[in-house]
Amino acid sequence: MQKGFARPGYFFIDPNGLIREKFFEAKYRERLTGNSLIAKLFPELGQEVRETVEAPHLQLALEQSDPTGVPGTRVTLVAEVRLPPDVHVYAPGTQGYKPIKLVIDPIPQLELKQAIYPESKTLYLPAIKERVPVFEGTFRISQDVKVSSGPGLSGSLGKDGTIIAITGKLEYQACDKTVCYLPTSVPVKWQLQVFPLDRTRAPENIRHK
Repeated sequence: MQKGFARPGYFFIDPNGLIREKFFEAKYRERLTGNSLIAKLFPELGQEVRETVEAPHLQLALEQSDPTGVPGTRVTLVAEVRLPPDVHVYAPGTQGYKPIKLVIDPIPQLELKQAIYPESKTLYLPAIKERVPVFEGTFRISQDVKVSSGPGLSGSLGKDGTIIAITGKLEYQACDKTVCYLPTSVPVKWQLQVFPLDRTRAPENIRHK
């Protein structure tokens, strides 16, 4: 039944006409939003700040590419971490310390993709003669979530849709030049309004025959 369907996707073409990135999904019902695509190519342009959280030893800005979606939509959630000077947190893969980790609670209506972390920096600790991967300054952790396109959610959506609360936590251990503080976590939350698909048929004169 999908024979002849257009395959939704995006190409990012530079000023010289070269394709630098391409974004296609295996299933035609799944697709990135325009804002989510911009968030991947130009992170500083693609998110809307939803909330700023003060946490021990850092400040956290919670952002998302889109406040609304439909079944099959992929939305990007972002936790932007801002550390004071001389403070660092440990990157994934660190041994012996608590690495930073974004944990989203499972939600039946959403499929959680893998969280994406920036490239870490190697820090040398002369007191114990160790080199460890860390994050410093301001950095972003992003995670895509896909709205279910199954009949369970689609069949339950009324005209005004439904609001899905997305909750979780950011786990981390912060250190400065002299002290490694106890591991801690701070709650995170986003909100996504899901509308039903627009099933209005195209005008008869432009329908595929």
